[in-house]
Amino acid sequence: MKNLLLKNTSIFLIAVLLFSSCVSTTVIQSYPSDAKLYINGEYMGTTPVTYSDKKIVGSTNLVTLEKEGYNPLNTAFSRDEELDVGALVGGIFVLVPFLWIMKYKPTRNFELKPSN
Repeated sequence: MKNLLLKNTSIFLIAVLLFSSCVSTTVIQSYPSDAKLYINGEYMGTTPVTYSDKKIVGSTNLVTLEKEGYNPLNTAFSRDEELDVGALVGGIFVLVPFLWIMKYKPTRNFELKPSN
């Protein structure tokens, strides 16, 4: 009975680790704030915005920030900025989590330039 409980607990913890490691989150901020944020052409709201996804390592997101009186800002960020320790540990047990071994920086800040 004790071994079965230990086995089930271990399987549960590994599953939680694997699935939680797939998601990466970053907070996108702008100066000035309240800029319209588009990621890959999709409107996400006004900054600051918390963005999460389950994309694999190396996936790139195209970013556009717009605010009246300022030049639009076009940039990108990729899921290759920081090591995700949870995915690394999960990858030791099952190879698939290595696809999510990297994650986004926790925050990113963009400065909009006033239009002339």
